[in-house]
Amino acid sequence: MTSTARKLPAGFGRLWTAQTISSLGDGVMQAALPLIALTLTRDPMALAVVSAAGTLPWLLFGVLGGALVDRWDRRRTMWAMDAARAVLLAVPAAAAALDVLSIPLLAAVAFLLGLGGLFFDTAATAYLPDLLGREPVLLERANSRLRGAQTAMSGFAGPPAGSALLALGRAVPLLADMVSFLLSALLVRSLPAIPRPVAEIRESLLRQARAGASYVFRDRLLLGLALRPAVGNVAFLAVETVLALFAHDRLGIDTYGFGLLLTAEATGGLLGAGIASYLGRRLGTGTALTCTAAVEGLAILGLAAAPNPYVAGLALAVCGAGMGATMVLGPSLRQAIVPAHLMGRVASTSRMLAMCAAPIGAFLGGWLATTYDIRTPLYAAAVLLLAMTAVTASMTSNRRVEAALRAAAPAGGPDHPASKDPAQESAPDLL
Repeated sequence: MTSTARKLPAGFGRLWTAQTISSLGDGVMQAALPLIALTLTRDPMALAVVSAAGTLPWLLFGVLGGALVDRWDRRRTMWAMDAARAVLLAVPAAAAALDVLSIPLLAAVAFLLGLGGLFFDTAATAYLPDLLGREPVLLERANSRLRGAQTAMSGFAGPPAGSALLALGRAVPLLADMVSFLLSALLVRSLPAIPRPVAEIRESLLRQARAGASYVFRDRLLLGLALRPAVGNVAFLAVETVLALFAHDRLGIDTYGFGLLLTAEATGGLLGAGIASYLGRRLGTGTALTCTAAVEGLAILGLAAAPNPYVAGLALAVCGAGMGATMVLGPSLRQAIVPAHLMGRVASTSRMLAMCAAPIGAFLGGWLATTYDIRTPLYAAAVLLLAMTAVTASMTSNRRVEAALRAAAPAGGPDHPASKDPAQESAPDLL
């Protein structure tokens, strides 16, 4: 990607602060929610229901949610969703204070929080390129900072804070997350308002959702960008499902050591997010994406063969770096090339594919470990990642990336005012 732009607008600082605060709240709940559920029941299925409830909105409403975001004002959607989630958290907090909290209530709250997250995340993804003028270099820089803050808050600061707050009472972490949503809503509401890209089109929501999904599947570059996290989630969930058991049985790592192992992965993620723009400039975005995907596969292979905890920690750190860079470069490229009036649908379609792939990976990891050996899911994940790298390398090549960026240029690009509505026009052919 090439660009002459160098400075992020002032509004981005408020968006970054809002998402940093919100990520801290998410990290608090990431640790506190399952622990709160554990104080109510020891039934594994009940605990699984609470954990799974937050992902269900993406599976059920992902593409339709993107179509709605493309109809709505994105800034208003973001602050309204944060405000709604803050109000929602008051319910379980009050129930916890009154000692009437229950598993069904927790599951319902997790589902509604996930639904709010679907709309907020999709709207934020669509709002960012509008705020930055769809400038590729600025998008990479902005996503690098957003990803780094998210990793630091939800991966490092949030979980221990959630555990500590829970020691003060079951309502305390819920109230802390509520405050984080309120602060985020206030900051987002102060962002500059950006008009919707096109006038509202009188078509069914389902048809608009289908047009957005079709745009992804007909464009080989966008399909390649969507396949990476989808296949990656199958592989990474296969590893995550057995990682604790693998660390304990094969590497002799105790509970404290396992926490350090995960910290190594998060540290690598911060590094990867920080160097993503540099990799994109040096190698080209397409080549950089192929390299980071290959690094992830090789790192998981190294983890499977690790003879001791130190090699395992290094392998996870390298894998985290590859993931961190990928999660900056891929979304930044998508935001730079997708027409503004389609951004919500394209983003939600890609996210839904990744979310649908996660349960497959979890089942695959458990089945392989039970049928064969605890290392088998790791080797299978490595093979899957490397195969995905080979398949998508030509789909996300530098040549395709540059062609897509040229096509997305304001003069005559797909986002030009003269463009037709996507429901009547198929995706641009980048073959």
